[in-house]
Amino acid sequence: MTKPHFIALVGTNADFSYNRILLQFMRRTFTDQADIEVREIADIPLFNENHMKTPPTCVTALSAAIDAADGVIIASPEYDHAIPAALKSVLEWLSSATHPFKNKPVMVVGTSYGVQGTVRAQTNLRQVLDAPGVQACVLPGNEFMLPTVKDKFDQQGQLVDERSVAFLGQCLANFVQFAAIKPVSVSA
Repeated sequence: MTKPHFIALVGTNADFSYNRILLQFMRRTFTDQADIEVREIADIPLFNENHMKTPPTCVTALSAAIDAADGVIIASPEYDHAIPAALKSVLEWLSSATHPFKNKPVMVVGTSYGVQGTVRAQTNLRQVLDAPGVQACVLPGNEFMLPTVKDKFDQQGQLVDERSVAFLGQCLANFVQFAAIKPVSVSA
């Protein structure tokens, strides 16, 4: 059985992000479970309805990569109890100009400086992914929210909290199984 190929979206356009570090850690650490390709959203312009019929090349390229992948992992920080505007804009492009998330397995993860992790952002992201234009198949449960993140990674980007590493590995293993099941077609 071949390993699944997952696109991992850094859910922010910030130059520094612990969510990027988390995805890079996953890519390096869990090579036995999946091939994880980390993708950035920083060059994707703000969504503009006027350009839906001719979306930017960066949007169609990301859409094609998601469409070809076995699943998507989205790592999002939490800004004012929600996902960042940059991530919301990308999801708007991908639910209007193209529809690569339709029936696509998605895993949601996140890191935060605070003690509640990214609980509100993940709830918000799950709502967006469930919208009629998106129709993603989000892995239920398995909510990986890494709180007080400044204490969790070393200088080399290694997650040093053993319990968090074990839980993240279990969540990813569950996602691999979830992605292997053919989703039921969702009507438009």
